Amino acid sequence: MLKKLAKLKYLPNNFEIIEHGDHVICAISKKPIKLGQLQYWNVDLQEPYYSYIEAAKKRDSE
Repeated sequence: MLKKLAKLKYLPNNFEIIEHGDHVICAISKKPIKLGQLQYWNVDLQEPYYSYIEAAKKRDSE
């Protein structure tokens, strides 16, 4: 069960934990993402994405 929202700083190849937690929320779908499953994010916008699908939707909307 997801309990606490984490705050992260998204870097080019990894992320830095600013506030400890166990998940973040996808910027597009609003689905929770466990930190261990987080693979997609935008460094410039500092946004996490649930999957490549949400990341592509964001990219295509710009």
